[in-house]
Amino acid sequence: MDRQDIPFAWGPCKMPGGSVRFRIWAPGLDALRLDVDGQCYRMDRAGDGWFEKLIADLPVGSPYCFVLDDGRNMPDPASRRQETDVHGRSIVCSGSYEWRHTEWVGRPWEETVIYELHVGTFTDEGTFEAAMAKLPLLAEIGITAIEIMPVAQFGGNRGWGYDGTLLYAPHTAYGKPDDLKAFIDAAHGHEIMVFLDVVYNHFGPDGNYLPVFAPDFFDKSRDTPWGPAINFAKKPVRHYFIDNALYWLGEFRFDGLRFDAIDHIVDTTDPEILVEVAQQIRCQFPHRHIHLTTEDNRNITRLHHREGGKAVLHTAEWNDDFHSVAHVIATGETEGHFSDFKDQRWDKLATALTEGFVYQGQPSQYLSGKRRGEPSSALPFSAFVDFLQNHDQIGNRAFGERLAVLAEDRLLHTLTAILFLSPHIPLFFMGQDWGETRPFCFFTDFHGTLADLVRDGRRREFSSFSAFSEGNCDIENVPDPNDENTFAMCKLDWAKPSSPEGRDWRAYFHRLIALRRRYLVPLLASGGAGVGRRIQVEQAAIAIDWSFDVNRTLSLRANLGASAANVVKAPCQPFFAYPHTDTRAEQGMMVPVSVEVALT
Repeated sequence: MDRQDIPFAWGPCKMPGGSVRFRIWAPGLDALRLDVDGQCYRMDRAGDGWFEKLIADLPVGSPYCFVLDDGRNMPDPASRRQETDVHGRSIVCSGSYEWRHTEWVGRPWEETVIYELHVGTFTDEGTFEAAMAKLPLLAEIGITAIEIMPVAQFGGNRGWGYDGTLLYAPHTAYGKPDDLKAFIDAAHGHEIMVFLDVVYNHFGPDGNYLPVFAPDFFDKSRDTPWGPAINFAKKPVRHYFIDNALYWLGEFRFDGLRFDAIDHIVDTTDPEILVEVAQQIRCQFPHRHIHLTTEDNRNITRLHHREGGKAVLHTAEWNDDFHSVAHVIATGETEGHFSDFKDQRWDKLATALTEGFVYQGQPSQYLSGKRRGEPSSALPFSAFVDFLQNHDQIGNRAFGERLAVLAEDRLLHTLTAILFLSPHIPLFFMGQDWGETRPFCFFTDFHGTLADLVRDGRRREFSSFSAFSEGNCDIENVPDPNDENTFAMCKLDWAKPSSPEGRDWRAYFHRLIALRRRYLVPLLASGGAGVGRRIQVEQAAIAIDWSFDVNRTLSLRANLGASAANVVKAPCQPFFAYPHTDTRAEQGMMVPVSVEVALT
């Protein structure tokens, strides 16, 4: 049976006989009451700081909250649904959604092509229901997975979702829990997996009442860049997060999770929380294709090993090194963390494609000489998720510009082909498939002092960049994250896909995904390990052979420079060439900004 049939440690659970059990860990309180639709109950102590209450014949949709001795009302930190916002009452849910695609078990990882989206800006309505209506357009180009930015309830109506405080409750501005299930169900009908981005390294600043219930939920000796660190040494804390992962995968039938910024999750317990949550997921859902990815600036490898070709713990790591060096090549920008990729950029791109990480223990200029990373060439090719753009790499720019307005079109086409036709797993951001030019900025919905802190901190963050320090831009022009117009201008332009330029880009993406499905997926599915080899070529060019144990070799040749380059030919006729058939000059030189891929 799926894990949703087993009572979770936290929050309301339907019990045999139809009663509802409410449960919360509140060691910071001597007593606690439960208000259910205006009727108040004293909760029973259940030992080790837990409070429980079993209520019979409780109608679905009943609002409830916890009441402290001083009269304050607080939502359930494990609320499954909110009546209004993070400060309002929680709602008892039924969990009785009738799934249509009950035989769906997911897709193998090697088939994965990820489309990342933000629910609030994906459509004008910004809801799960409206997003569901767009699924046929996504399926049309051949994507096999959607990754949704965090949907756990956060402060206000607008936000990226990384400041969630009620981690079990889908954000009310996006719709009801059943609306999210309907979206996932419909995606499965199109044979598209759905992944969820989850944040287990901190809680947001607005609506986090856990310190009142359980001060020991947090590690007082440590902070993250976004708030107090979490104390994973406490068993109830571990239960909160492990059950949360199982809840999304079981109750909502997500096909995978992306764990945000795990370098800020510190746990000395054995097994550490990131290991235990993966072990529990693998144990509870053995017959489904569940895919777990991590984001980690440390470039570590210990969580991603395979046995018999299958992921033991986590499936893959977001490979920001690939993005960074590709961005430097595409735009020429070398400030901030891009300074680590300024020199030998083409060689570093080849390293990313053959070995995964660029930084595998070398000193980082951006980190003031601190060494970063571990050797990664022993990991399988599919252990790396590559991207040219994602929410962070667009939205953490001062003005949220996309590559479509920063890079030359032909170079962007060339890098896009490299992204899709390498044996790593490709990810792209919503709108990228039609050349979207609207920005994706950082936005929030805070008020008062908190709004001032976020806005001023955002502008201070960019003040040292040359565009501002040299007077080329006014720092006051950086969009205010709390201005509703900042949010509105980030909504996708749905007229663009049907424009001539949009149709051309969509046709290009469709072609690349189809070629990947035909040529690369069988290679990755063969189970044979592969080895990447760089061939020495002229600067601004790359030549790579990926050799597989099944006696097949994937060859990529590219010239990313402005002049023709001498590049060793692939051993056979390429199955893809951009631009079309003129990648080779008469003397065997590759023309500027071109790529070809072959399979022998």
